[in-house]
Amino acid sequence: MHDIFEWQRVLINDHPFEFLFEVVFRSVVMFIVLLITLRFTGKRGVKQLSIFETVIIIALGSAAGDPMFYEDVGIIPAVTVFAVIILLYRFVTMLTGKFKWFEQLVEGKTECLIQEGKFSIDTFEKEGLAQDEFFSELRVNSVEHLGQVRNAYLETSGEVSVFYYSDEDVKFGLPILPQLFEQKSKTIQENGIHACTFCAHTQELNSGTATCERCGKGEWVKAINTTRIA
Repeated sequence: MHDIFEWQRVLINDHPFEFLFEVVFRSVVMFIVLLITLRFTGKRGVKQLSIFETVIIIALGSAAGDPMFYEDVGIIPAVTVFAVIILLYRFVTMLTGKFKWFEQLVEGKTECLIQEGKFSIDTFEKEGLAQDEFFSELRVNSVEHLGQVRNAYLETSGEVSVFYYSDEDVKFGLPILPQLFEQKSKTIQENGIHACTFCAHTQELNSGTATCERCGKGEWVKAINTTRIA
């Protein structure tokens, strides 16, 4: 049994002070691992915080939490971790400010999701976005169909920025209201303008079946061109 305030144990436990060099090494390695891991989870996984900020929060939280609960974790190694993280933060911030390529490597870059009312298919596949989740984001912004949207961007924070057509420029587009989108079918019931449910391309089609001239898919829903009510 040991004393409650045995200062050698409280500050550094049974480790020699040379152990602090190992703490520095461990901190750098785990910082990089966290950064890489979160970078590959995609922006939507860290919405409202940049990937870099998320790494800082996780790393500091872990460094602060362990010495609070575990008596075999000394305070001095934890403080050393804090110091290393802050130095890494300053260093990475300096590099992102000086080099655009490094900023994109760490934070990613803003990606175009919708261009002229149609999906940017390559971006969706790369970012691993779910269509339902994206539609939900647009509906929150009072979007009924993609013909109302000129451009939409996925920011590095995970937020979606939407730019709209003016009322007089609204096009026929893919409806994203559930009760309309769920009417999608491979068989076209009536002549008119329809939207491809995969890429949002619109075509005037006759009843029967058809293949999208943009993506080669064959599932359609009747397009609408209502103006946006903010």
